[in-house]
Amino acid sequence: MVRKRVLVSGLVQGVFFRDTCRRVAEARGVAGWVRNLPDGRVEAVFEGGDEPVGALVAWAGEGPRSARVTGVVVHDEPAEGISGFSIR
Repeated sequence: MVRKRVLVSGLVQGVFFRDTCRRVAEARGVAGWVRNLPDGRVEAVFEGGDEPVGALVAWAGEGPRSARVTGVVVHDEPAEGISGFSIR
């Protein structure tokens, strides 16, 4: 079980980033949450198996079709055993 906190920069708000992220995470069995930050970035936490979480981190580097991601910062964190995926 791994946990990653991801901060995504660029044109990532108002482009269905959060909803698409939730759908991709649920399809891969990854728990966590995603939210918009006041500075225009998106923050997400992904928790689950190494491969599915890695796939979500890679997806965050591209986002949905209408997003224009310019940067991704990833922090490793201790897993908390959360379940489900929510938009905050």
